[in-house]
Amino acid sequence: VHVVLGSKPCDLDSLISTLTYAYFLDKVSPSDTLCLPVLNIPRRDFSCFTETRFILEELKIPESFHIFRDEINLHQLNAEGKLSLTLVNSNILTSEDESLESAVVKVINPDEQCDRSLELQACSSTLVVKEILQKAPELITQQLAYLLRGSILFKCMSLEADRMTEQQEKVLSVLEEKFPDLPPREEIISALQETQFNAQGVNIEEVMLKDLKEISDGEIKVAISTVYMTLEIVPWYVKNNGINKLEPLGELKV
Repeated sequence: VHVVLGSKPCDLDSLISTLTYAYFLDKVSPSDTLCLPVLNIPRRDFSCFTETRFILEELKIPESFHIFRDEINLHQLNAEGKLSLTLVNSNILTSEDESLESAVVKVINPDEQCDRSLELQACSSTLVVKEILQKAPELITQQLAYLLRGSILFKCMSLEADRMTEQQEKVLSVLEEKFPDLPPREEIISALQETQFNAQGVNIEEVMLKDLKEISDGEIKVAISTVYMTLEIVPWYVKNNGINKLEPLGELKV
C-alpha cells in the first residue's frame, strides 16, 4: 500500500496535493500497488475547513470519498511491511507517527524550494502539477486543473506578480492555456476568500482547530492557532458561542 499523507492542518493546498498525487501514483504504479490519499486529520475536524469543502462541492466530490487519519491503521501496515509513504507539505511526521519514518519513500516539501527571504508562499500543488506535466501530462483533466489552480491561487491570495514564484505563475499559465474555459483568477480568489472567512455553522472549537500548529522541544508541546475572522466579528462570535466552549481544547491531543 502506497499512502500519500497530507500535513496538519489539512488546508486546501495539502488536501488537493494529497488527492492529486495519489491519483497520479495510482495511474503510473504497478497494478499490485494500492495508492491511497490520507487526510491527516480526524473526519470530525473536516467541517471547519470551509474553503476546502467549497471547492470540492463545486466539483461534486463528496466527503465520503476521503480517507481520514483516524480511519486507517498505518502503524499496522508498516509493522507488516506493507507500507510505503509519501509525505505532502512537510518533511516531518507528527510525534504519534515518528515510527513510520522507515516507510517514507518520498517527500513533497515546497519549503525546501522557496526563498524565505522573498516572503513568497510555498505551495505543494505547484510541485505536484510540475511533476505530472513532466511525466504524464495526459492525466491533467479540466476538473483536476480547476482543483490545482484553485489551490495555488488560494495559497498566494493575490494577483500581484511579486507575490507568486516564477514557477507558480508558469504552472498557472500552462493550466490556463490548456483549459481556457477555467473561471477568471479574480473570481476564484474572491469565492475562496469569502468562504475562508465565513464562520457560519462552525463552532468556536472548530475555528480554533482549523489552523492549529504544534511546536515541541521534545518535552513541552505548544499549540498555536490562527483564527480566520476580522476583529469586528470576534466579540459577536465569542458572545454567541460562549468562551466556556474553549475548555475542551485544553484536553485535545495535538
